[in-house]
Amino acid sequence: MISYRRLANSVLLASVAFAPASVFAQDSANGGETVLEAITITGNWLEQPNKEKVLKHPGARTIMDKMELEERGAVDIRDALNQIPGIQVQESAGTGGSDVSLNLGVRGLTSRLSPRSTVLMDGIPLSYAPYGQPQLSLFPLVLGNVDTVDVVRGAGSVRYGPQNVGGIINFVTHPIPDDVTVRMSSSAEFGGGTKATPSFLIGGTNDDGLGAALLYSGIHGTGYRDSNDRTDIDDLIFKGKYELSDTDTLSLQYHHYSGEGQMPGGLTTGEYAADPFQSTRQYDEFNGRRNDISLRYQHNDGENNFEILGYYVNSFRGSFVEQQGTGASANRYRLTSAPRDYEYFGIEPRYSRLFDIGDTTHEVTVGYRYLWEESSEVAARTAYYDRLPGYNPHTRPMVTYQTSEGGTKAHAIYIDDKIQFGNWTVTPGVRYEMISTNNTVNDLAGGVVTASRSPQFDANELLPTLSVAYQINDAWRVFGNAGVSFGPQQYSHLASTTDGLNPEKAKTYEIGTHYQGDALSAELTAFYIDFDKELLLSRNIVGEGVWTNLGATTHQGIEAAGRYDLGSLTPSLDGLSVYANYTYTEAVYEAGDFKGKDLPFYSRHFGTVGASYRYEDWVINADVTAQSKQRSPGSGTTYVTEEDSTGRLGDIPGYGTVNLRLAYQPENNKNAPKFALGVKNLFDNEYFTRSTDNNGGKFVGQPRTFFVSASVAF
Repeated sequence: MISYRRLANSVLLASVAFAPASVFAQDSANGGETVLEAITITGNWLEQPNKEKVLKHPGARTIMDKMELEERGAVDIRDALNQIPGIQVQESAGTGGSDVSLNLGVRGLTSRLSPRSTVLMDGIPLSYAPYGQPQLSLFPLVLGNVDTVDVVRGAGSVRYGPQNVGGIINFVTHPIPDDVTVRMSSSAEFGGGTKATPSFLIGGTNDDGLGAALLYSGIHGTGYRDSNDRTDIDDLIFKGKYELSDTDTLSLQYHHYSGEGQMPGGLTTGEYAADPFQSTRQYDEFNGRRNDISLRYQHNDGENNFEILGYYVNSFRGSFVEQQGTGASANRYRLTSAPRDYEYFGIEPRYSRLFDIGDTTHEVTVGYRYLWEESSEVAARTAYYDRLPGYNPHTRPMVTYQTSEGGTKAHAIYIDDKIQFGNWTVTPGVRYEMISTNNTVNDLAGGVVTASRSPQFDANELLPTLSVAYQINDAWRVFGNAGVSFGPQQYSHLASTTDGLNPEKAKTYEIGTHYQGDALSAELTAFYIDFDKELLLSRNIVGEGVWTNLGATTHQGIEAAGRYDLGSLTPSLDGLSVYANYTYTEAVYEAGDFKGKDLPFYSRHFGTVGASYRYEDWVINADVTAQSKQRSPGSGTTYVTEEDSTGRLGDIPGYGTVNLRLAYQPENNKNAPKFALGVKNLFDNEYFTRSTDNNGGKFVGQPRTFFVSASVAF
C-alpha cells in the first residue's frame, strides 16, 4: 500500500522536475523577480470559468470549454467527464442503465448514480434533493446545452455542500450571445442502433443590456443492445438577463427536462456467453421530468461583490423493473414500480469584500444557504406471473406495499478569507451545516398500513478547510489544502431496516501544482481521503436492498494531465499538439472482512493519451483511453473474484479503446458551417461491466460506433 506522505513528496519533486525552461526564462526576463498581477475581487469563483481561474485555484481543478469538448469528440456527458483526471464514469448499467442517468465516481468513490459529488448546472443543484436524495438516476441535462464543464476536486467544500467529498461539478450552459445569433447543430451515432442529438440556440442582447436566449438539446434513438434500449430526451432552457447598471445585473432562468429510457438490463454468465447484446428484460424502463426556475441578482464594483440566488425545483422519476421470484415463486416474475416526487426551494446570498491590512490583501466572503425539500415515494408491484408469448405485465394492477414522505430543512453558513501577501495566498474557511431530516415510512398489505415508523435525523456540523498556494511565476503555482466533508443521512438511509447507521464524514488532503504556459498546460495532484464511516447499499440476488455501515475506507492517489503544442519546438510541427491524463487511485476497505482490499467498481489505473493536428480549417484527433480491472466482490463474508453464475459478482477485466475524429472547424469565422465524423472503439474491442442492482448482471460495453455532426450559425 502506498503512503500519502510518499505521494506528496513525489508530487513536490515532480513539480520541480517537470518545470519547463520557459518558466525560468520568464523569471530571467523580469530580472529574476516574479511580477505579481493586480489583485481583483473574485466573489463567486464558479462564475465565468476559464484557465486563469484554474491557475489561481488552490486545489485540483479542471475546466473544459466547448472547443476542447468538440476537439476530444465528446458526444455526451459521459465522454466529456472521462477526459478529466480523477473521474471515472461507468457504462450505463443496472438501474442507471440508460442515457437518462449518470454514474460518475471521483477518486474511487462509489459511482452508482453519482451520490458523492455536488453536481450543479449554472450553480443550481441537479439532484432530486441535495440533502435527502443526492443521486442522479435522473440526470436532467444534455451536453448540447453545455458550454463549459468545471470540475473542482479540491478546496471547494466551504462554498458548496454538503455532498462534496467527491468535489463540485458545475455544468455551465451556453451564455446569452452579445449579438443576435441563431445556432443549429445535430449529431448522430451508428453502432448497433442509431441515436440523434439535435440542438439549437437563438438569442441576443440589445444596446440597453436586455438579453434573452432559448436553448434546446435532445437525444432520440436506440442503443447498441438488441432490444429494450430506446432513449427519448428533451432539454429546454430559457434565459433572460438585464444589466441594470455597469455594476448590477439581474438574471432569470427556466429549465424543463423530460426523459424516457428503456433499460435492457444485465445478463447472467450463460446468457452473456450466448449473446452479449441480447436483452432478457423487456419491461424495464425509467422516466422522469424536472422543472426549475431561478432568479439571480449580482453586484460587482471592484471592491464589493454581492450575489443572491433563489431557485425552485420540482421533479418526478418513475421506473419499472421486473423481478424474478424465489422459493415457491421460482421461475415466475413480477413487475415493480417506484414513482417518486421531489421538490425543493433554496436561497443563497453571498457577499465578498476586498480590502488591505498592512502588506496583506484580504478577500473575505460570507455566505448563507437555506434549503427546504420534500419527497414523496411509493413502491408497488404486481402479483407474480408467468412469461407467456404476447403477455404484457403493464396491464396487471400495481399494488402499493410501501410509501414514504420525507422532508429536510437545512441552514448552511460559511466564511472564508483569501489572504494574499507577496507570492503567497492562504485561505482559511469554515462551513457550518444545521440539518433536520425526517421520513415517515408506511408498510402496507391489502391497502392497510401494517407498520409505520418516523425516523428523524438532526445534524450540526462544523466543516473547516485551509488552503495554501504559492505563485512561482505568472504561469506556475503550487498548492496544498486540507478540509472536512460531510454527507448527511438520506431518506433511503432513514427507511433502512438496519439500525445504527451513521452520517458519512471524511477528511480530505491535497498537494499539487498548476502550470499554464503558452505551449504547455499541466496539472499534478496527490490526494488522500479518509472516511471514518461510509455507507453501502447491499442487495440480495433478487435486488432487495438495505443500507449498512461499510466502515472506514481510504482513498489515495495521483492525478496528472497535460497538453503540449509541438509547434513551439519547430515550425514544421505547427498545428500538432499532444495531450494526456492519468489517474492512479487506491481505494480500500479499512475495516471488516475485506480490510485492505479494493472497493467495488473503480479502476486503479485510468487514463487517456491523444494527439490533435490542425491544418488550415481541418482538424484530426486520435486518442487511446484505457482502464485497469475493477472489482465486484459482493457484500458477504467472502471477497468474490471469480465470476458467479448471475454475472453480478467477480472481477471485471481492464480494457482500452481507440477513437478517431476528423473535423472541418474554421477558426476565424464563428458563423461558418462545421462538420465532423469519427469512430469510437475503432478496433471493436469487446469489454463488459457488472451491476448488483435490481436488474443487475453482466453488461457489454459500447461496440465500434461511428458518429457524425454538423452545425451552422448566423
